[in-house]
Amino acid sequence: MEKQKYELFDTVLKRFHKAGILDNFILIGSWCLYFYKNKVLGSSFTYALRTRDIDILVPTPSKLNKKVDIPDLLEDLGFIVEHSLSKGYIRLGHLDLILEFLVPEKGRGTDKPIVLPQLGINAQALRYLDFLVDHVIKVKVDDMTIKMPHPIAFALHKLLILKKRKTDKAEKDIEQSLSLLDHYIWIKQTDEIVRIFKTMHRKWQKKVIESLKSINRLDIIQILTK
Repeated sequence: MEKQKYELFDTVLKRFHKAGILDNFILIGSWCLYFYKNKVLGSSFTYALRTRDIDILVPTPSKLNKKVDIPDLLEDLGFIVEHSLSKGYIRLGHLDLILEFLVPEKGRGTDKPIVLPQLGINAQALRYLDFLVDHVIKVKVDDMTIKMPHPIAFALHKLLILKKRKTDKAEKDIEQSLSLLDHYIWIKQTDEIVRIFKTMHRKWQKKVIESLKSINRLDIIQILTK
């Protein structure tokens, strides 16, 4: 089953690449850990990937210059459109994977889904995603280039949103965040952690510090505030 999930994930990315839209997306969810290990940090980094969810960020305003209907593009793979009754946005569901699209929340925000007509979908707007957009790295996989957040930005973002998460998701976020931060501490790249942390808004920095206090990681707080 795990092999089947990875193969399907690879096929989805290749479909996006062939359709000419992959460059407009940023992979931001737990699947980033797979690439961090295999393409960025190496075998010394360990992670536990236990999710079906693929979270894709579409920066706004979109630079898409072509129209691609994503539900049609993935229909033959077994993906079907599912509607979130509470929020109104759609996702693409499959027995092995769930594909969700997100956009950065602007201004006062909105509870309504953001329509992306060029992709045939709508997306959920969430706060703080601009931080990930500002710290993107590019990873080469076969003939594809996949965008994703810098591992440290990924980790700090998890701490930034920690209080907004449900208990089970919060535990997973803590585990993923600390696995990355502890890896950079282990390889003695704490200056890089501090550099990216300092790019955050002051209020966001305080939220990260509060999250670290709540999980008793005073050692990381000392690194960030030295």
